[in-house]
Amino acid sequence: MSSVAVSSPRRVCVAPMMDWTDRHCRYFHRLVSRHTWLYTEMVTTGALLYGDVARHLAFSEEEAPVALQLGGSEPGDLARAAKFGEQWGYDEINLNCGCPSERVQRGAFGACLMKEPGLVADCVKAMRDAVAIPVTIKHRIGVDDVEDYAFVRDFVGTIADAGCTVFIVHARNAILKGLSPKENREIPPLKYDYAYRLKGDFPALEIIVNGGIKTLDEVEAHLRQVDGVMLGREAYHNPYVLADVDTRFYGSSEVAPTRDDIEAQLIEYCARELGRGTYLGAVTRHLLGLYHGVAGSRGWRRVLSDSKRLAARDLSIFDEARTHLRMPAEIC
Repeated sequence: MSSVAVSSPRRVCVAPMMDWTDRHCRYFHRLVSRHTWLYTEMVTTGALLYGDVARHLAFSEEEAPVALQLGGSEPGDLARAAKFGEQWGYDEINLNCGCPSERVQRGAFGACLMKEPGLVADCVKAMRDAVAIPVTIKHRIGVDDVEDYAFVRDFVGTIADAGCTVFIVHARNAILKGLSPKENREIPPLKYDYAYRLKGDFPALEIIVNGGIKTLDEVEAHLRQVDGVMLGREAYHNPYVLADVDTRFYGSSEVAPTRDDIEAQLIEYCARELGRGTYLGAVTRHLLGLYHGVAGSRGWRRVLSDSKRLAARDLSIFDEARTHLRMPAEIC
């Protein structure tokens, strides 16, 4: 069992989630928790080297600390993309070695990279030479039918020799053929003990466990074994789960914000974004879970999802949504 340093900035993280953890989502999560470590959606090297860099990398300074997750497998391209990330103010560069989708496989990166630890080590070296901020890895524990702990142990050992000191372990295998990305998050069994064993075998490394974790009590239990815990879809669908993270895991003395406090700040944020020409629904789609578990939350979600109301760009939509929260759940 490892002792966990309070100073570890990644004690609690929100996972990089495609189509979800964009800048609006991260701004929202930062209002709930000041210290939770946040990640971008995965951004491919091609999108940065040949696309609109600002569209992919611009974010509000209030979101920090934020890590940029990259997808790629060519060391030179990753080094250039990592440099962009550092220049735009990100606090960490994370390499995706865990995504099992066929689209990612066609690009020869994601989870299939676990079968090429030497290449991943070269990628890490190239990025570390290019930037001064930490370079980290997010990976699975195995690929397809390779379930032996020695596989992930040797993978981590090889990458650690290249200078990586932080590993985010999604404690499931990645099934590259036959399962969808959604099924890959649910069907392969969770093996948290593999992450625990990695911490035992590599005590100097920072090991963060990810996969199926829903409550702060679970977070606390995992932190007795590893250095950090990454929440995924629970943090998105039930974002207020993050409200007690700062006091419970980072020693903050500040009172947790109420949902009302958060909503008021979100309305101000929406007003600013409307002034920039942002579609209101691009923000509100991330806010549907704010009142998760509160009576009437179904009505809140329904109003904030109404395309006609959103197209009107009228912030009174929040007032209307709130009226449902005063009703009994069975009426809504």
